[in-house]
Amino acid sequence: MWDLLRHLLETGISTLGDVAPIAAILFGFQYLVIRQPLPHLKTIITGFVYVALGLTLFLVGLERALFPLGTLMAEQLSDPAFINGVEGGPSSSDWRDYVWIYVYAAAIGFATTIAEPSLIAVALKANQASGGGISAWGLRIAVAIGVAVGVSLGTFRIITGTPLHYYIIAGYIVVILQTLRADRTIIPLAYDSGGVTTSTVTVPLVAALGIGLASSVPGRSPLIDGFGLIAFASLFPIVSVLGYSWLVAWTRRRGRGE
Repeated sequence: MWDLLRHLLETGISTLGDVAPIAAILFGFQYLVIRQPLPHLKTIITGFVYVALGLTLFLVGLERALFPLGTLMAEQLSDPAFINGVEGGPSSSDWRDYVWIYVYAAAIGFATTIAEPSLIAVALKANQASGGGISAWGLRIAVAIGVAVGVSLGTFRIITGTPLHYYIIAGYIVVILQTLRADRTIIPLAYDSGGVTTSTVTVPLVAALGIGLASSVPGRSPLIDGFGLIAFASLFPIVSVLGYSWLVAWTRRRGRGE
């Protein structure tokens, strides 16, 4: 109990140090450059306190729950006893033996993306800016499918040991081809969708999955092979959102009988 309280206090002090420069810049520009008093100052200060408390609790939960849980799941699903059904059996090097890893990676990628606060905010703003033309739920599901496919493919890369840059180069070639044919109104949103997925909920579990998997698969290095899943989680939502825009456009044309 005391250890947890001490950890909370240390993390809270560190978080205040991280938030202080942001507050200094905002208040400095307001009073020294704009030279206007801040409206609702008490509410803003209260909001900063909430931010500091929320970040503190999140970082402690991240360190004590999300990272260990993601690593543990990767280690258990790639354990020879689970794959071969024999305790202490040899580790497998065949990518076909890791089917449950691919399923878990896709499921955790989809679930964390749906729950991602930054994606929810972007989807709601896109819905408002488009006058309802872009469905908030449709965008969130499209992005989540992209992350699910990307993270699952990323685990396949770790297991097979194939170079990361082959996947990234091929993925961006697909993105460029899609961009050339996509509606101009959806392109900026699609590119932003790739960025908002790598945020507070998705990154810890996906990073822990990659490191845990690379630690368990024979011949893989946690440093060399364990990282790179976040790149997949950023790239493939762009592909899925651009594909979603094509699907919506085709559905509308079909509805008009074109």
